[in-house]
Amino acid sequence: MTNSAASINKIALRIAVGAMFFMAGLSFSSWASRIATVQQDLGLSDAGLGAVLFALPVGLMCSLPFSGWIITKIGSKKLVIIALIVYSMALVTLGLAQNAFQLVICLMCFGFSSNAVNIAVNTQAVATEQLYQRPIMAFFHGLWSLAGFTGAGIGTFMIANGIIPLYHFMAMLIVIALGVLVAARYLKDDKVTDAGPVFVMPDKSLIKLGIIAFCSMICEGAMFDWSVIYFKKVVLAPATVVGIGFTTFMFTMAGGRFIADWFAHRFGLKRTLQVSGSLTAIGLTIAVIFPYVPTALLGFLLVGAGVSSVVPMVYSAAGKSKTMAPGVALAAVSTIGFLGFLVGPPVIGFIAGIATLRASFVLIACMGLSVVIVSTKAKLAQDDKPENITEETPVDFSPPLSDIKPLD
Repeated sequence: MTNSAASINKIALRIAVGAMFFMAGLSFSSWASRIATVQQDLGLSDAGLGAVLFALPVGLMCSLPFSGWIITKIGSKKLVIIALIVYSMALVTLGLAQNAFQLVICLMCFGFSSNAVNIAVNTQAVATEQLYQRPIMAFFHGLWSLAGFTGAGIGTFMIANGIIPLYHFMAMLIVIALGVLVAARYLKDDKVTDAGPVFVMPDKSLIKLGIIAFCSMICEGAMFDWSVIYFKKVVLAPATVVGIGFTTFMFTMAGGRFIADWFAHRFGLKRTLQVSGSLTAIGLTIAVIFPYVPTALLGFLLVGAGVSSVVPMVYSAAGKSKTMAPGVALAAVSTIGFLGFLVGPPVIGFIAGIATLRASFVLIACMGLSVVIVSTKAKLAQDDKPENITEETPVDFSPPLSDIKPLD
């Protein structure tokens, strides 16, 4: 195997994994961009919407034993392919829901498949980062955020042209299915004959990483589900620009992730997490104290920059665990973190029902501050540089490009 052939294989894998991240982000952001429309169509109050959204974490919790078991049986390659197709099909069912009960059932399926996608695609990313032997995890999450920005833009276009969520989601299903089919053949086949136990209790360092991810992803999930509604009901933005806050958040979140690898390499993991949590807390505080379009936009811009690097940095650190296998460690940390992503929005809805939506955003600001506190107290020793490898290091790609023989 020549150096150029190995390089082409590495590039093909990176592009394929990046495409899977993009498809996953497109599916979720398509739903997030139409939550306000679905709430209006079904006549749900803020508290009612919060209760309905709780079906997402319920679906996630139901999928935990299944995802942990199935990834040890078929590997992350097959799982991410199957799960992404199911994920986009579940998206379509959200547009078919005619009442709150049906929406709850569909959201449970959506949450079930989202967790399987999350674990599988990040396992592929960890394997790719180990191959490159330098930080690239934030790059993949940047593509997820870029897809979120794209999905928000598509959602804004659909709303402006009066296209109902069902037709919108059907179009996304076609796009995602085609993208998965094209990229699937270049993914890394990581199925092993001896996968080990399905579940292992994570050690203290991984639990702390999970808590950091949990706090940050509460902020991220709340921004996905409630930013448009916040601009509509608290900021009182004109109907034509109610989605601009979410778009601004996604823009800085995507941009921040494309520079996070460089920032973490230069300043270290702990400093990166401290800065990220501070930006999140400051941005949300501005949006709460000054609920006007310009100031709220500034606040959401800072929140996007703040949450951008937390999850990819935490996932990368978990993948380098010295006490657990990368896939098992990643599954443990990502599960804790993603639970915050899904639990946050319904909790915000409940608080909004009891008090006000503006007051509920204070809780999100506290979660950003928690990232600073936990990362400051935690012993984060993940700034070590990886050992160097050469281009000739054997790596099993399945399948390689059509004109290249497989590596032994």
